[in-house]
Amino acid sequence: MSNHRNLGDLVKERLEKDFVLAPLDTGTDARLSKKGMTFTTESYDIGGIAHLCILSMRAMMGLMKMETAVISSYGKDVPLINLDWVSAFGNETQMAELYNDQLEPYPQELLDEFEEIKEADADLPDYPSSPAWYDSIIYPCSYRKRGKKISDRLSAAAERYTDVFCCQLKDAPECDPSAKTSKVSEFASRLFTEGGPAVSQVRKLFGDEIARRLILTHMYGVK
Repeated sequence: MSNHRNLGDLVKERLEKDFVLAPLDTGTDARLSKKGMTFTTESYDIGGIAHLCILSMRAMMGLMKMETAVISSYGKDVPLINLDWVSAFGNETQMAELYNDQLEPYPQELLDEFEEIKEADADLPDYPSSPAWYDSIIYPCSYRKRGKKISDRLSAAAERYTDVFCCQLKDAPECDPSAKTSKVSEFASRLFTEGGPAVSQVRKLFGDEIARRLILTHMYGVK
């Protein structure tokens, strides 16, 4: 029996301890379905300082599942975080990726808090990743693990990354919202144009217009 905790629920529960989540309208993009793949999307404003998106995908009658939670801040100068869980044919992958969209260098001692979580699971096999455009801005303390029958370990890691991130988001000083939004927008635009596995799939299935809306507006809260 899997001990996997739904990523969206986990992230929302933790955020609601410190912030008010205000649902945003995702319109007809809330549920998109094609060729046996169904994507559901919900997004929220986090206390007037950040944006949350929760995206889930099911395919092959549930044999393949994906959950993603993205927190992008426009009011505090914290990194951008993407949490992803994928289950396919008995293999589970958990990622907690932190990206440098900073206005000012992020303190190393705060990055070390994430590094400790990563090191605690050093015995788990790493998820093999191909070279990508964002390699130069992903923080080394990011987490990418894959295995079988390790749901509890992967869920616990996702929970710890979320908890540390939320604490840092709460404590971080405020920053210039327009400058920070510009940084987030730059990341989201590059993700749309240069791609990633899920992005390429969405573009193929639903076309550029829906994919652009899904990635820029819903996932990262920019236009």
